Amino acid sequence: MSVKQISIFLENKPGKMYEMTEVLAKNGINMRALSLAETEGFGIVRIIVNDVYVATTVLKDAGYINKLTSVVVVEMPDVPGGLRKILKVFADSNVNLEYMYALAAEASSDKAYMVFRVDDHKEAAAALSRAGFRVINQEEIAEL
Repeated sequence: MSVKQISIFLENKPGKMYEMTEVLAKNGINMRALSLAETEGFGIVRIIVNDVYVATTVLKDAGYINKLTSVVVVEMPDVPGGLRKILKVFADSNVNLEYMYALAAEASSDKAYMVFRVDDHKEAAAALSRAGFRVINQEEIAEL
């Protein structure tokens, strides 16, 4: 079980992030999670959205280079040590963590959501499910 993440390559210049988010907003795309990593000349924006097909289409039509990547999204208790329990599952299952970031959640919720890019998303999702964690699928993203 995985979710599709969109990686967008942007020039590292003033206003470029604004322009890209304007394309998404004008087309009704809601970003549920976002990560920005920069290099000297370019940045990589990683997003989880409510409608992957529309988002990738409008981004391509607007001239943005983007690609889809499978990631694992996990619901966890929003308590001290909650993340550590997930990382222990990965370590015990020999799943390599490449990067991670948070996904938006309701402020009143006692749950947190994390996005994980791992070397084997199928094994990661299975191990997390066996350990009692709820792994989120693509259809559930828009409802979070």
